[in-house]
Amino acid sequence: MKNLLIAFIASAALFSCSTPTIFSNEDSQALRHVVLFQWADSITPEKKAELIAHFGSLKEKIGAIKDFEYGEDISVEGLTKGYTHCFIVTFADTAARNTYLPHPDHKAFGDSVVPYLKNVLVVDYITNK
Repeated sequence: MKNLLIAFIASAALFSCSTPTIFSNEDSQALRHVVLFQWADSITPEKKAELIAHFGSLKEKIGAIKDFEYGEDISVEGLTKGYTHCFIVTFADTAARNTYLPHPDHKAFGDSVVPYLKNVLVVDYITNK
């Protein structure tokens, strides 16, 4: 019984000294660039689809982009304040985001979309898991 207790204490001590891996993955410190669009009333569905495709195409043009996803609001809470589309651009770190922001393809996209927006909201954060 004493040997069993010693083995239990030793394994508990060993476990407590090891680095937990439950939260580790390749995105554990990624940078998320969250962009919300509030479209102008005059935008056509075709133009909206074209601009969304243009935004998505940046992943193939700008190597700093790790991932891109988007979706249209389906919330039932009524708290969107007119923002209907959310885009999440993932970067490995702030250096990658800083490469993306002044990139000519990003600038060209911004120039093409601004005339069709009422408002835009951007939030960047480092992931915490």
